[in-house]
Amino acid sequence: MTSMYAEEILDHYRNPRNFGELKDAQIKYKESNPLCGDEYEFYLKVNNGLVSDAKFFGDGCAISKASASMLSEHVKNKTLDDLKKMKLDDVLKLLGIEVSAARTKCALVALLAIQKGIQKFEGGKNDGSQR
Repeated sequence: MTSMYAEEILDHYRNPRNFGELKDAQIKYKESNPLCGDEYEFYLKVNNGLVSDAKFFGDGCAISKASASMLSEHVKNKTLDDLKKMKLDDVLKLLGIEVSAARTKCALVALLAIQKGIQKFEGGKNDGSQR
């Protein structure tokens, strides 16, 4: 990992962007990674088909928190369809690093919260998660 990317990840870990609850969010979903202890709840506000605001709350390792912080910035002004199409490679591009197989779930926990929240918002299958 280059020092530039390591510094950016540590900055997002220490000073996460958009951290906190979003009271009037239409989408709210909590996801966890029990292997590492990462747990984040993502909040999305949607206006005219675009994400107008995003926040997250929770805690986890440096990779998961940096990923959540970076995604909270990235998702703004995106459509829900754009977010549903995001993959691991998109998250890794945001992070700017290669992630070992063991840390992949850390990098993905925030994206999973976003995508499962969208699925629930759009009336997808109910997997038992609490809103």
